[in-house]
Amino acid sequence: MTMGYLHPLYAESFKEFGDPHALKHSGGWALERAIPNTDRYDAMGLYPLFCCSNWSELHRDLEAQRGRWVSIALVTDPFGDYDQVMLEKTFDVVMPYKDHYVADTSVPLEKFVSKSHRSNARRALRKLDVEVCTNPASYVDDWIKLYGVLAQKHDIQGLTAFSRSAFEKQLQVPGMVMFRAVHNGETVGLDLWYVQNDVAQGHLVAFNDQGYALSASYATKWTMLNYFSDKVRWINLGGLPGTGEESSSGLGHFKSGWANTTRKVYFCGRILDRQAYDSLIKGSSRTTFFPAYRVGVANEQ
Repeated sequence: MTMGYLHPLYAESFKEFGDPHALKHSGGWALERAIPNTDRYDAMGLYPLFCCSNWSELHRDLEAQRGRWVSIALVTDPFGDYDQVMLEKTFDVVMPYKDHYVADTSVPLEKFVSKSHRSNARRALRKLDVEVCTNPASYVDDWIKLYGVLAQKHDIQGLTAFSRSAFEKQLQVPGMVMFRAVHNGETVGLDLWYVQNDVAQGHLVAFNDQGYALSASYATKWTMLNYFSDKVRWINLGGLPGTGEESSSGLGHFKSGWANTTRKVYFCGRILDRQAYDSLIKGSSRTTFFPAYRVGVANEQ
């Protein structure tokens, strides 16, 4: 069954930013976008990860877009069936991007979840409850409010500043599991996950001011780990913002405390129309950004 980031409904949630395009050989999705001030198009993998069911066939999908797309850029699923050699045969640009913190559930939680995290979770769970929502879509209003707090706190703009319509689709995607932190009957936090095969992928999480004050993040993560521990083999807690591996940062400390291993993701890019690409970057300053003609353009991945 197609679930999570592989499902067509998830791809449709990005229609405000481009045209979701099914890659029939690999089973993945790409977002086709008009290149500003031109009559040309390029593509990007869906946020936050490009997932597909057959990585060895991805090259066929990309070859089929020669003459249509100038380039494609994506960030790989850390649980994809590929290695760096395969990526380098498929793409022109392959760069280690960041490490994702991962929990291997074949190991008992008490063996690797940090003592301080477990202690913080116990304290938080004495003040609030965490439940698994049977119908995530019914909490769309709560989610919009919470995400608004997150967006303001971190100045979220562009592709990840999802609209209500986008979130309505994402909450209905098969494989969505939502953990709801509740205090005195009020939703103070929501933690969203997608299950794909034997992996639970951390999608988005948001809390209001009361949720932060009550350390609801510890409560939802501990509940999540216990819930998935006998349902999937891997739990992907994600990486850190940006390209740096600031493992000593607050978020790095938080994520590493729930994990017992890491998996690397790669940034990959391929030029599908060299003549058009060279024309678009003509006269531009040298940059490592890919594609170079989108430097400074809003709504990038």
